[in-house]
Amino acid sequence: MTATRRDFLVAGSSAFALTALPACAADTLASGPDARAEATLSAMAEAMLVDAPESASGLGIDTGPRAALKHRLGNKSPAGQAQIAAHVTDRLSKLRAIDLAPLSPVARTNVEVARAAHELAAEGFAFPFGDMAIMNSNWSYRNAPYAVAQNTGSFVETPDFLDSNHAIANPADADAYLDRLTAYAANLAGETQRLRHDAGIGVSAPAFLLDKSIAQMEAVRALPLDQWVPVASIARRTASMPGDYGARALQIVRDKVAPALAAQVAELKRQRATATMDAGVWKLPEGEAYYAWALKAGTTTTMSPEEVHQLGLEQLTALQSEMDGLLRGLGMTQGTVGERMTAMGKDPRYLFPNDDTGRAQILAYIDGRLTDIRTRLPRAFATLVPAKLVVKRVPVEIEAGAPGAYAGAGSIDGTTPGNYYINLRDTSIWPRYGLPTLTYHEGIPGHIWQGEYTYKLPLIRSLLAFNAYSEGWALYAEQLGDELGAYDGDVAGRLGYLQSIAYRCCRLVVDTGLHAKRWTRDRAIHWFATTNGSTVEDVQAEVDRYCAWPGQACGYKVGHGEINRLRSMAKAALGDRFDFRLFNDAVVKGGGVPMTVLAGHVDAWVAERKRG
Repeated sequence: MTATRRDFLVAGSSAFALTALPACAADTLASGPDARAEATLSAMAEAMLVDAPESASGLGIDTGPRAALKHRLGNKSPAGQAQIAAHVTDRLSKLRAIDLAPLSPVARTNVEVARAAHELAAEGFAFPFGDMAIMNSNWSYRNAPYAVAQNTGSFVETPDFLDSNHAIANPADADAYLDRLTAYAANLAGETQRLRHDAGIGVSAPAFLLDKSIAQMEAVRALPLDQWVPVASIARRTASMPGDYGARALQIVRDKVAPALAAQVAELKRQRATATMDAGVWKLPEGEAYYAWALKAGTTTTMSPEEVHQLGLEQLTALQSEMDGLLRGLGMTQGTVGERMTAMGKDPRYLFPNDDTGRAQILAYIDGRLTDIRTRLPRAFATLVPAKLVVKRVPVEIEAGAPGAYAGAGSIDGTTPGNYYINLRDTSIWPRYGLPTLTYHEGIPGHIWQGEYTYKLPLIRSLLAFNAYSEGWALYAEQLGDELGAYDGDVAGRLGYLQSIAYRCCRLVVDTGLHAKRWTRDRAIHWFATTNGSTVEDVQAEVDRYCAWPGQACGYKVGHGEINRLRSMAKAALGDRFDFRLFNDAVVKGGGVPMTVLAGHVDAWVAERKRG
């Protein structure tokens, strides 16, 4: 079973009142349908930044007229979330009112993208529990049924955000940081209120996620307050600046943040006392409906859980057949593909020391792969971007609950590079043969590369992302590494690439298994580890991630499959006129879109090439 084009969603809707329209946008209102639509979208973008000020800092646009945003965080209280939901509903109604017929293709796409994101967000906000993050560009890839989990919530997200995305160039920036530190404490308290509310209607995280969340928080609480990331970061960055900002941050953390965190831990412990080991959202009120929405948000398709499950199993069979031949070429003939990959993953030839020396070697090796792939990219793209990035270790205080790796593009003006994070809690997770593929996925030509193309689009397009596109592109980026010869002469590296693709097929099976088929956590871990040959330590964290972010992990392979389907279609339609570089440009330059909108882009590109 494969996904067909009819499975993909028709783009949905969104909007914001024109009362917030900037003067420059208002001046263009009478200039025609395109100008009116773009002015509306511009106003919406500004409104979205007010609701999610972190987005402005992540993009480096919290300056000038938007400088006030730098003092604030998105409101995580019940009232704050309700207000954001109301804004989404308002914008959605206005976007639905825009007549698409007179718009140019570019303007129509921009409206369709905004509609799709707001439609999904409105559906998500309709559930009276959890954390819907679609409207915050920093975390829009994930939605969670729990307000706080090992990878969700202010404790996980805000300290690193302040350290990595809140630039401090002068005392005004430092003052803004302190205001955000106060807001961080308020958000912790607001989330605790939501945790209590959700538990009251039967929504609590499973025991194993609560254990992990509590352990992470308690590890930080055991540290001296001046070693907490929000204090240490500003103290380090303002050491030569008057104002004693480190001491002032310490006081805020002592008086406000630490008590708020203690209260959140107490609430999580209260819920842990009655928590079960049930892993999937099927256990929640409206659990089946919630998973249907989460799967739709994660894949931008209408595929059912059963269809997604079978897609994973079928594509996994094909991939492992190819892997079997390569393993036999290495003399590895005994056992299943998963068993042989497990043995390969334990081979000392491919492992780094499990200490700080090994961690440094991994970061250096990744830098080398980035240097190499940059030399190959002109063969894959006609339009290149700088793709500035820094490779970082996932912060130690959150690594136990964090994904294996993740990344985000830098600021629009290029002054702040993108961040490519790798989780180095245990270096055995990363045998050498798996790192090139990871690097193409997270860095270049994956997430950070793709993210920079959105900066050439209207602002709202940089604020809205679609998981299936973002992760489908990143998986396609792994494929580009293979097609550009990055694994020539490196059988182990090619096996690492194929194992990575197979890993995403396993995600389709496990995510739907947990949430629709009522698999236990132990069953999911065992099946994943033995089938794919991944380490149990790695897979355990992965499975916990799927429990906290239902549907998100399914976007990778579904999006990847659609990009390849569209490429095959374009090649068949164009024959000799098909240009590999221009096809890749067409996919990446259009920015993040639902899969149907992407199909329309490629259809238009094919038609244009035929005419040319």
